[in-house]
Amino acid sequence: MADQNADDIRIVLEPGDEYTHEPDAASNYNESMYLNAFDVERGHGGWFRLGNRVHEGYAELTVCLYLADGRVGFTYKRPAIETNDEMRAGGLHIEVVEPFEHLRVSYEGRITLLDDPAAMADPRTAFAENPRVACTVALDVYGASPMWGGRPVRADGSEIETDAETSFAKAHYEQHTRTVGSVTIDAPEGPVVMEIDGFGLRDKSWGPRFWQALSWYRWLPMSFGDDFAMMLSIVARPDGEPRRSGMVLDGGRYHRIRDVQLTSTWDDAGNQTGLSAIATTDERTYEVSGEVLSLIPLRNRRTTPGGEQLVTRITEGMTRYTCDGRVGMGMSEYLDQVVDGRPIGPDLPEG
Repeated sequence: MADQNADDIRIVLEPGDEYTHEPDAASNYNESMYLNAFDVERGHGGWFRLGNRVHEGYAELTVCLYLADGRVGFTYKRPAIETNDEMRAGGLHIEVVEPFEHLRVSYEGRITLLDDPAAMADPRTAFAENPRVACTVALDVYGASPMWGGRPVRADGSEIETDAETSFAKAHYEQHTRTVGSVTIDAPEGPVVMEIDGFGLRDKSWGPRFWQALSWYRWLPMSFGDDFAMMLSIVARPDGEPRRSGMVLDGGRYHRIRDVQLTSTWDDAGNQTGLSAIATTDERTYEVSGEVLSLIPLRNRRTTPGGEQLVTRITEGMTRYTCDGRVGMGMSEYLDQVVDGRPIGPDLPEG
């Protein structure tokens, strides 16, 4: 068990949390596993997510692969599920081989291969005008760090109540990883094999979730090797100041981020093209620069019981990072709610 004490709240994480949980009664209960992996030398990578929404009868499945030539292979679907017994749906399987140490990720299915990833700003047209091709994924994911996070409980071990309407998750943890394996894409010009021997980050969460529970966030997971990695986060809810947090893996352990200052650069569509960040721990300050190598704009839509349609934009950028003279890779994931046709993040350009 891993505990991180803060006031009268404990953060609890047990090996059993690597597996699926008994869903609570919230209709929007979601149990999800996510991981990314990038090979710096080969200049490619990707990310995978499976979110079980068992009370709604489906899983959210996403596979996103960034090819070194700039193309992106992408699929999103909602395969039917009846139980929350495992993380397996629609051809994607995330298997726990050894809790906190080893996951295995496999996918057998089809992806849309996009010459221009920006076309996904109009998903209907992008799916219709780009080829759907077969894809096989076989990756082994190994823990490269301690665990970070878990489930908050009161000092006496009792559960903390969660408001299903405003929740993004009641429990969440992350870990930097090393990944080895391969991805094979049956591209029109012939098979493309992406060998991966690199690093990334994985996370898991469970509990009620609406993507519209947050106003905006900036999430920057990155890895420079098995001895140096970061996750920087700025999260804004409708009712408060942005929360700046994260951690740095340095010297064999995690150091808590106390402050993050972020400056981004943008293209004409309001997608991030680069960034600079200053992250402060109790021990020191880290200066990080990032160059977005490939980006795909995604969205989530939900209709409220009253008939209002809510739209969330999520821009997913494979990003090359530099810090302390070292070069690594990771993601820059920017989420913004869309209001009156415009994303609302305060750092976005005018226009």
